[in-house]
Amino acid sequence: MIHPELFAGDFSTPLRCARNDGNERYYIMSSQRLTQTQKLLQKLSPQQILIMKLLQIPTMELGTRIKEEIMTNPALEEGENHDYEDDITGENINENDDVDTFEDEQGDDDHYDPLDDFDDYLKDDDEDDAAYKYAVNNSSPDDKHYEAPITNEASFQDSLMEQLSFRQLDEKKRKIGAYIIGNLDDSGYLSRPVSGISDDLLFTQNLDASEDEIREVLEIIQDFDPAGVGASDLQECLLIQLRRRNRENPSKDCDNAILIIEKYFDEFTKKHYDKILSRSGMSDDDFKKALDIILSLNPKPGGSTGSVAQSHDYIIPDFTVINNGGELELQLNSRNTPELHVSKDFQNMLKEYSNGKDTKEMREAVSFIKNKIDSANWFIDAIKQRQDTLYVTMKAIMDYQRDFFLTGDEGKLKPMILKDIADKVGLDVSTISRVANSKYVQTAYGTFPLKFFFSEGLMSDEGEEVSTREIKKIVRESVDNEDKSNPLNDDELTAILKEKGYTIARRTIAKYREQMGIPVARLRKVL
Repeated sequence: MIHPELFAGDFSTPLRCARNDGNERYYIMSSQRLTQTQKLLQKLSPQQILIMKLLQIPTMELGTRIKEEIMTNPALEEGENHDYEDDITGENINENDDVDTFEDEQGDDDHYDPLDDFDDYLKDDDEDDAAYKYAVNNSSPDDKHYEAPITNEASFQDSLMEQLSFRQLDEKKRKIGAYIIGNLDDSGYLSRPVSGISDDLLFTQNLDASEDEIREVLEIIQDFDPAGVGASDLQECLLIQLRRRNRENPSKDCDNAILIIEKYFDEFTKKHYDKILSRSGMSDDDFKKALDIILSLNPKPGGSTGSVAQSHDYIIPDFTVINNGGELELQLNSRNTPELHVSKDFQNMLKEYSNGKDTKEMREAVSFIKNKIDSANWFIDAIKQRQDTLYVTMKAIMDYQRDFFLTGDEGKLKPMILKDIADKVGLDVSTISRVANSKYVQTAYGTFPLKFFFSEGLMSDEGEEVSTREIKKIVRESVDNEDKSNPLNDDELTAILKEKGYTIARRTIAKYREQMGIPVARLRKVL
């Protein structure tokens, strides 16, 4: 039983709540307090989120993003806006507002490109937008337009399916073969076990295939070209190639190569050649000939032709830096950035509906049109701000690394971190990181990712700060020029750097070597 009198009084102090349970009474202490606190929270607006997302998109993907926005927002249009008013008379230059000027200009030409009208945009004298227009309008009618080549190369799986069709197989074995080919990865390996394939065929195709039947078909596929396809791992892949070569052209050297891969595969992968020589009884000359055969094999036969999942990546630079007689010029690639404007039809509809009858349907129509127009304006402003941010950031990088852009010498690169550029342009470090991600700059010395120019610094013995990239360059050159029969270890690399005036710990050298993908000395050894 609850006693209401116990709840009288100030709720800011502890209260007692009592209830009867037989002859015993239990007291429960509780406390309730209403408090008011003030917190400062920062929330990003939808416009800010849009700008951040656009900053991350490289030039190659920007055109697709713009087309997606145009498809979802009918108030956003692509192409030059001819519906403008004369600055002096204030009269609309378009005499017929009912005509869609964009469609008129496009006509029946399916190859019309709105970017062809970009030169007219340069004639505007608006000083406030001068930097933006200089940044995005750097093409001319004389520029060559390059397109990614279209390849008609048959895919890896298509080639195998064609070879399968030439074999005299019944329908069941043909289905098993097609399923096996479909499960090969880009390297040509079959990672799925035979037992798993048997279960898959039963559940997905209602095909009852025994493991022996699957192995029989798999052996047929392993006889296809390129040699080595259908193997479960690297060892089997190499053995398939060696045995085929030995069938076609038997030799002692090939027999020795098969022996190495069959019995001493672990020692071979770890380059413990001394152990192989002592255990196999081969002479140095026989071992070297067998090793030459093994090194001529293809460890990834699926990569010798096209692959379904494999695609050709073409880098479209976001920036171009030109050395014009010692003066650096920066251009921002704008080929995928068409001119955008708000639809004149939507603007006219907004005026017409706003002056109409004040009904629920009319208010909803006005709200819809206004939201679409606002979204279109936000997107246009976001694209403009993206171009502005890209340009000023790359300009700061170009100025910071001026010596490199003039000479192309990596030794001229200065230590530079994201904060250095952020402080220079007055933007946040996260913004600079988004700009540097997946962006490329084309120079007279090659095309480089923007991340290439960012590196930490080290102090030389002379007290000069140098980029870690310079250290890595020395390590790379030392490894490239080493005696491959007696490669340099980390201690020797450390000594070479010390001779050049860079006192660096051995573990740091090992870290740089691993970052560059250079294996340890033992794995670089060649007989």
